[in-house]
Parts: sequence; structure tokens; C-alpha cells
Amino acid sequence: MTDAPPAADASLTEHLRHWARHRPQQRAFSHVQFPDLASAGLHRTLGWRALDTRARAVADRLRTLAAPGDRAALVMPQGLDYAAAFLGCLYARVIAVPLFGPQLPGHEGRLTAVLADCEPACLLADAATAPSVAAFVQDHGLPVVPVVPVDELPFRQVAFDETALPASADPDDIAYLQYTSGSTRAPAGVMISHANIVANARQAIDALIADPATTTTVGWLPLFHDMGLVLSVAAPVVGGFPSVLMDPVAFLESPVRWLRLLGSYQGTVSAAPNFAYDYCVARTDAAALDELRLDRVRVLINGSEPVRPGTIDRFHTAFAATGLDPAAHCPAYGLAEATVFVTADGHATVPTTVRCDADALAEGRVEPQAGDLSHADTTPLVSCGAPVGQELEIVGPGGEVLPPDRVGEIRLRGPNIGRGYWKHADQPFCDPEGRLRTGDLGALHEGRLLVTGRLKDVIIVDGRNHYPQDIEETVQSAVALVRRDRLAAFGVPRPDGTGEELVVIAEHRRDAEPTADEAHDADRTARAAVSARHGLRLGTLRLVPPGSVPRTSSGKVARAASRARHLDGGFGPR
Repeated sequence: MTDAPPAADASLTEHLRHWARHRPQQRAFSHVQFPDLASAGLHRTLGWRALDTRARAVADRLRTLAAPGDRAALVMPQGLDYAAAFLGCLYARVIAVPLFGPQLPGHEGRLTAVLADCEPACLLADAATAPSVAAFVQDHGLPVVPVVPVDELPFRQVAFDETALPASADPDDIAYLQYTSGSTRAPAGVMISHANIVANARQAIDALIADPATTTTVGWLPLFHDMGLVLSVAAPVVGGFPSVLMDPVAFLESPVRWLRLLGSYQGTVSAAPNFAYDYCVARTDAAALDELRLDRVRVLINGSEPVRPGTIDRFHTAFAATGLDPAAHCPAYGLAEATVFVTADGHATVPTTVRCDADALAEGRVEPQAGDLSHADTTPLVSCGAPVGQELEIVGPGGEVLPPDRVGEIRLRGPNIGRGYWKHADQPFCDPEGRLRTGDLGALHEGRLLVTGRLKDVIIVDGRNHYPQDIEETVQSAVALVRRDRLAAFGVPRPDGTGEELVVIAEHRRDAEPTADEAHDADRTARAAVSARHGLRLGTLRLVPPGSVPRTSSGKVARAASRARHLDGGFGPR
């Protein structure tokens, strides 16, 4: 038998079937559980044949409950069954809806809204969570549909008789609905086709993986998140390399677990948001550092908005002794509407930071400056690399394509662009030229993308644009009481109606209970820092208890929700 790769136009399930036929016993997907804090991790592994068998078992059950084009919502914990359930949906030509179970705290409203919107024909859970899923549906007035415990399905080895397989899905058929995290609006389901997910997986492999034969992905990002799904499921299936999964809670309990796994395999590729790298620095002690082998890490994607240069520096300083290659850190940009990956800085490039003149940036121009990155008149922006297998243009307010070093909306065109929003044909997705409207602002500098912020989040004061993440960084760097990356800056109408004033809602540290005097000092320090750095008058700094600032299911600060809560008096009297 040949081990040639699948055809270029093969679907995700055709890739899975190929590896199951040609590499049946080779390690495919592993899940590492941590029963307690002292555990080194319990590994459970499936080969390609076993993964394919489980996916087909899910498909067999789905065909008795749903027709092609119906939806099946995945409301189960992270693990091998989740991956098999997703692939089984694709086999059955049922639209998968990657979600989370009701056990995820703080997101009951979002889960209810998404289930009501996608109208699933069934819910895929496991034996342990099926009762709570059924109770959640009843308690929230949702239509009662079958709940399928995937881990109790009968698995049987299936002979590779191609004539017995159901017809493959059309490449343009919808494979799954990727619900957006809702950082700026109510969650909306992006329709991702079978062709989209394979195209984006190939783009990720081309950009990040030099040799699939010596690569293993290690991921704790939720599989209901676009990055987690593509990097930990789609890319390994397309590339035929192993994927190692762990639960997000296991990472939060002890981030050194993730770091150990990164060093356990050759050529590891992983991804995490910006806060996770700072979290690793804060929670990893000297004894743990001595046992880590991060010289085996090939790529660490940082796809946050924004990628902070200070975070990159702190992480590499903390873990330099473990052999971590500075070029492993890979700033990237992506969004659900483009499946996920758009740009990346490559697997052999040390991250670069462009220090921009702050006044010019506020007026929409990138003017690089030399010297110290901390200079008060500059704004550092980390390069997120070049487009990967797609076209990227920076567009002005009138739809005109802007030249390099001009800030405008990032718009995209490529085979990975989704088919629109589920049930929302009225919501604009692409412009008249067929380019995806990302809603993100940025500029191309020397052919690489600099992301400046979200169009809807821009704060306009006295006719000048200010980016909330820059203000948030200034406040958290100046005020010791503030928790890192647990604050939201936004503008609200001034009482006299003459424009906007700046408000910052910030969680205080868990080990602090600020007195009135401490809160006053924090306010004074923040005002001075914001004034010096941004030339802005801070209207309000409100310190709130930990957990108060709204966040999306993927961990991003929900600024629009924070603003709405502030205006409604949810943080206390204005």
C-alpha cells in the first residue's frame, strides 16, 4: 500500500479514511487527563483506524436521528469523543455545532441562545454529562431533542469497502457552524463549508509546519473555539500527524502541565491567547523550570488581539533556560469568518515589533520610530506576518484600497472565507468586491500585517482615534491593584452631549480589597498615566471585584457588554 497523501480536493473525512487505511495503528489523537493536582497525566490514545471507527459509529447513529443539513450540537467535555463526534457529523453530512456543556460556568445564557438559534435535531454528549444536558434543555424552555451519549455507542471495526460508504458531502455544503465569541455582538453562527475547513487547515500547515512527519500538535484551547478546532482536529487530520488534547481547566489549574506536554514530543506546535503566556510566567516556579525541555517546541502561536510585545519578552526571558527558540513564538491573526487562520509570522522568524508614532497612528498612519519601545510618544505593534494562501487588503471608509502604512479595515478574499451567518442573510459578510469585512483595523507594513484594533471598539475623543487595548495596557502597567487583562476601556457620551469620555472598568487583584484611599490613589495614578501616554482625560476608573468584567467563551474581554453594563448601572451608580 502506498502512503501518498490524499488528493488535494479531498474532504476532511476522506483524509481521515486515507490515514485509517494506510496508517491504521499509528498514533492519531491522544487525550491527557489530570485526576488530581499531583497527577503527571493519564494518556488515552486512538490510532487512525480507531478514530475513524468511532467517527463512523457516531455517523451511523446520527443517520437515524437527522437528515443531511440538520444540525447536531456538541455539548460534551473536551476529549477524544468530542473529536470523533465532530468527524462523525461530517461523515453523516449533518451540520456540526461545536459548543460546550452546561457545566461551563458563566455561559448559560450564551448556550441557551445558540441552541435556540441553531435548532439542533439532537445533542451529542457523553454518559457523565447527558443527564445535566437533558435537564438544562428542560429548565431553559428549549425544544426537547434526543441526547446521545457518544461514549456508549457500539464501536465496530469497519472494512474498507468504498462502495458501502455514503456519498461524500459537496465541498460547498455546510460542515459546521462556528459561533462567534460575541465580543462585540450577540453570538452568530458562521457557516463553514467542507471546502473551507480543508483549505484553512492546509493554509495553517503551509504557514506553520515545516515537516508534518515530525510534528505533533498539543492543545488545551477549547474545541468549540475556532483556533482549537482547526489546529487540534482539522490540521492533524489533513496533515496526518498526531494531536494531543488536554482540558482548558487542567491548564488553568496548573499551566506547567501544558509546558511539560510541549516538551514531551518532537516538533510540537501549539497555540494560546496572550494572557496564557503571562499566566505561565506567573505560575511556573524554578523547580518546574529545571525539568522542562522546550527546545523541542517548533511553533507557539499567539493569536490574541492584540499580541503584546511585553508578553513575548517576558515569556522568552522566563523560559530561555529550557532551550526555547525565540523564533518559536509566532504572532498570528485570524477570525471565525475566515475559518480561523489569516496571517502568521512563520516558524523560523523571531517576532518583530514596530514602534509607531502615536500621534500619526491616531490619524491613521504608521510611522516607524527608532529607539526605546517604552517611549511615551510611541505605540508598539507586533507584526502578525503575511497572508497565508489568501488575499488581504486594507480598505478605507470609501471602499478604496489603501497603500502600505495606512490604517483601514482588514478585508480578505480566499477559499477559507465562510459562507455567511446562519439565519442572518441580512447581515453584511462580504463587500461588493467579494472581500470579507472583518471589522478589524490594521495596516500593511513591509508586507506584514499590523493589527491596531476592532472598528467597533475604537474610542473617538476630540476627533482622534484611540485603541482600547493600548489604554488598558497603560492602566494595568501603572496601577498595581489591577489584574492583568481583566479590564475594559470604552467611550460613553459626555453628560453635556459634546462627545465621548473615557471609562475604564478594571478588576482588582484577588489578593486585594481596596480601601477608599487606595481606590482614590489608583484613580489618580491611572489618570496621570493615560494623560501622559495618550493625551486623554480619563473620565472614570472603576475598580470591581474579580470576575466582574464580562468575557466571551474564548476568554476575550467583552467591551461592548462591559459598556452596556456600565450604562445600565451594573457596576454601581455612574
